Amino acid sequence: MQTNTTGARALHLLQTVFGYPSFRGQQAEIVDLLARGGDALVLMPTGGGKSLCYQIPSLLRDGVGVVISPLIALMQDQVDALAEVGVRAAFLNSTQTYEESARIERSVRNGDLDLVYVAPERLMTPRCLDLLEASKIALFAIDEAHCVSQWGHDFRPEYIKLSVLHERFPAVPRIALTATADHQTRAEIAKRLQLENAQQFVSSFDRPNIRYQIVEKANGRKQVLDFIESEHPGDAGIVYCLSRKKVEETAEFLNANGVAALPYHAGMEIAARTANQARFLREESIVMVATIAFGMGIDKPDVRFVAHLDLPKSIEGYYQETGRAGRDGAPADAWMAYGLQDVVQQRRMIDESDAGETFKRVQGVKLDAMLGLCETLTCRRVRLLEYFGQAATPCGNCDTCLNPPVSFDATVPVQKLLSTIYRVEQRFGAGHVLDVLRGVDSDKARQWRHDKLSTFGIGSDRSEAEWRAILRQSIALGLISVDHDAYSALKLTDEARPVLRGGQTVQLRQYQKPVKQKRQTARPKGYVESDLSATEQAIFDKLRWWRVETARKHNVPAYVIFHDATMREIAKAKPASLNDLRGVTGVGEKKLETYGEEIVALIAEMG
Repeated sequence: MQTNTTGARALHLLQTVFGYPSFRGQQAEIVDLLARGGDALVLMPTGGGKSLCYQIPSLLRDGVGVVISPLIALMQDQVDALAEVGVRAAFLNSTQTYEESARIERSVRNGDLDLVYVAPERLMTPRCLDLLEASKIALFAIDEAHCVSQWGHDFRPEYIKLSVLHERFPAVPRIALTATADHQTRAEIAKRLQLENAQQFVSSFDRPNIRYQIVEKANGRKQVLDFIESEHPGDAGIVYCLSRKKVEETAEFLNANGVAALPYHAGMEIAARTANQARFLREESIVMVATIAFGMGIDKPDVRFVAHLDLPKSIEGYYQETGRAGRDGAPADAWMAYGLQDVVQQRRMIDESDAGETFKRVQGVKLDAMLGLCETLTCRRVRLLEYFGQAATPCGNCDTCLNPPVSFDATVPVQKLLSTIYRVEQRFGAGHVLDVLRGVDSDKARQWRHDKLSTFGIGSDRSEAEWRAILRQSIALGLISVDHDAYSALKLTDEARPVLRGGQTVQLRQYQKPVKQKRQTARPKGYVESDLSATEQAIFDKLRWWRVETARKHNVPAYVIFHDATMREIAKAKPASLNDLRGVTGVGEKKLETYGEEIVALIAEMG
């Protein structure tokens, strides 16, 4: 097959089936490679259009495209979205009856499907592998491929077995896709999936529409409530917490304060968890409070914010989770409250894990990079992109660009802190050390005669919050460690010696008292707001109501019918005929046929 013919057919499918005028970035090159039988490893940010990279080649090639995805809860929505554009798709997973599975297996064997989604556990069963060997397979797409990496943030053991695809189906092209992988993880994906010879496509990791903001944690729940009320009232969003208990408490707190919030964690009954996810996907103003068990591959395009009430373990995890915001390209926020306890807790989790020393060391390095992002004095976006090996210039849109932090020479305060830890014999936790430093008269200080130490009260010129910020940054810099076997006692590391002796200076961020959120007016670079006239806004609002009703009738999320961006385009185009509607971005032939007359009539009603 000639490349130019493949390219023309691919573009035709993109325009007529999916309703997009042209490919973005490296999509065309990836589609062409795969359609001609080549293998690919694709790193593309969330919302960058990864799914088209395997959906279109599946339509171009003979046979069924097999998509391996860990996202059982989302397969139904993905299949529904494809059905809306006229693509024959189905899924095979544990939620189906034997009869349903048998029917879909027959369709695969008979070549009646364009795409079938399969969970990795299901794929590895002898029954499924036998089915695939008896069928014509167009390609294998391994989604969320970072799950294969033992060093990554979301390792899944069943992914390692996927190397069987290369061994049993050597002639079938494979594409592995992920939004998140540093150099080490990328190399491991290629090795474990036997894709060493695959062509690699690495898109920019930048998401210019997302504003990054990390604040000093004071009262996390109150702070996230202030953030939602001031920046995102009525918007869909996700709040991530580390523990199931905190998820439940935070959801309850937000509901009690007028924010419609639902909990989601692995400890919930499956039915309740699935129902909450369905509401989040189908309704427009729900905030999901969740552990990181929720969200991988979430297709909802209008998530306007992702908030973290606890520190993620790594930059990969943070990037993956924040990437669920603003998939539609409109402005979105990544907000996090971060404090001393986060640093201590994450270090403890690494120290107390059953993993080997090498794994612990790698996790420690990843945590250090995450702490570096939190404590940076420079542009957060630059720091984030540098982690993935991408050079960047200051964005002018993150909190450190909009309100540059003040740095100061903290050598003397840090020396006072280190001396106090040394004087109390490295046997006490943060609370007592800071009390001694600030000269707080307490029973404990008198009991241990610490009120007689030379360091007692030498830090009385600073508040406890200021000292906690200095302590947190000193731990992040590796000057102080926390001994989890000895009541979280603070200990000096080897790196503390040159600072204590005056041979090394320390620069820290100046503590800033948390302030109530105020709405920011700056708009992200790279995003142009659709300015709708009063008439266009009225059409857009009417289309939204129509979409809600239509989605309810079809039992699919509203965005499966049309994205907001498409409806804005329709409002601006004011189509008076089906031909006027044809060519609007996001309106393919099947959607034109299904909804075209309703939309044209709705706009005609408005005069």
